[in-house]
Amino acid sequence: MNLLAIIASPEGQTSLLPMVIMWTAIIAIFYFLLIRPQKKAQQRHQEMVAGLKKGDEVMTDGGILGQVIHLKEDRVTLKTGETRIEVARAKIARVFTAETQQQ
Repeated sequence: MNLLAIIASPEGQTSLLPMVIMWTAIIAIFYFLLIRPQKKAQQRHQEMVAGLKKGDEVMTDGGILGQVIHLKEDRVTLKTGETRIEVARAKIARVFTAETQQQ
């Protein structure tokens, strides 16, 4: 049997059920493939930034490597060589720990 013939109403008009099912499937796919993984990555980044402490080796989004020497609410002061720079906490891309450096 034809699926549309089963779903069609007696007057020959098709119902909205197939369209509703299709849009529900599209929204579910977008949620599980795009939105959910992005939220998880954002949450991991926020936890990493919240866990910063003095002495941590970090890398910024721009690729600058340095050691954390001072923390403020929204900024971090890094020592890179003989230079000290201040960057926004949100721009810290990675934190290198002792376990990461041994591998």
